[in-house]
Amino acid sequence: MNQIQRAVQSLAFSTIVLALATTTQVSATYAETYIAGQFGVTLPSVAGKGLGEGDLTGVFAPGSTISAQSLEKSILYGAKVGHYFKAVPWLGLEAEVYNTTPHIKQQVATFTGPSGSSGSIELPGLHLRVLTFAPLNVMFRYHKTRLQPYVGVGPGLFFARIEDPALTSNNTQSSMGFGVNAQAGVRYYITRQVALFGEGKFNYTRFSFDETPAGIFNLFGFDADYKMFHASFGLSVHF
Repeated sequence: MNQIQRAVQSLAFSTIVLALATTTQVSATYAETYIAGQFGVTLPSVAGKGLGEGDLTGVFAPGSTISAQSLEKSILYGAKVGHYFKAVPWLGLEAEVYNTTPHIKQQVATFTGPSGSSGSIELPGLHLRVLTFAPLNVMFRYHKTRLQPYVGVGPGLFFARIEDPALTSNNTQSSMGFGVNAQAGVRYYITRQVALFGEGKFNYTRFSFDETPAGIFNLFGFDADYKMFHASFGLSVHF
């Protein structure tokens, strides 16, 4: 084997080793702050119907219920800001906010009275908007490679608004719920400063919608669990 061949092989070997090292190694000796934009889709059917069986309020007798209500798929968009610690690089804190509109489908709902008697009626579809603010997700990641799996969980504030587009007055209901915001995903560092990520999120809270004032038309009041799954992806910038 001549010197040229040995030099070419040595260069090729060095290039492969360098490429593997560049692909797998990420420095963990510095604190890391990041901001990110996120987009995705809301998938109610993954976690159930979206709104669980509800307790009717207002003019309904105590103990009256409504069956679970199916929600529609929706686009999700939002932002994140987070920080991983230099002393404990696998541990971080993150805040995120995102908006989605999983409208209530037109569907047949079953109303059940406190005595157990029930009846069904077809309800029109309603517009539903949910803004989620998670101020303190505790994050855990595997930080030693460019491809980093992670999980996070924290409290969430959920702001919901229902609107009946067919009505011109007394057509909205609002509720704020306190609950859980959880996520699991994977992040890939294109460079030390730029990364792509994809994740699944789960939300749980309970909304209480007051009935609108009585009139020719009014929206009935109900309390119901909100369980939602989202799939999102985005781009993060790290400092």
